Amino acid sequence: MRAAARLAEAENQADAIAGLDLSSEPKDVAGILIDLARRETKTFSLQFAQAVVGQLKPAGRLHPNPLRSAAFVVLKSPDVPSVLIELGYVTNKADLKSLISPEWRDRTADLIVQAVDRFFTTRLAGTGQN
Repeated sequence: MRAAARLAEAENQADAIAGLDLSSEPKDVAGILIDLARRETKTFSLQFAQAVVGQLKPAGRLHPNPLRSAAFVVLKSPDVPSVLIELGYVTNKADLKSLISPEWRDRTADLIVQAVDRFFTTRLAGTGQN
């Protein structure tokens, strides 16, 4: 019963993109709008991930294939671009050494902030830039 309620809630939420209620739209129109939003969101997410990787690359070692994807629910919103930044594993001695270093964490956080600033300053609302 709870699973059915969660599924119904998820379906209802899928009809809302960026606060727009599409429940009164024909299903095919709502589906097209949701699909367009998903595609644009996926593109923005990939572009932002590339910007973060570009910012972090000169600062240290990265995974040989740093741009990967995962099917986590938090990364699948149809209207909110998102990325997952994996900085290391505590089970890896070299990663752990970095992760416990305040200097490394500060430098890495600063680089991520710079990537966010660079990416989003070119996409400010009303500027007409992509």
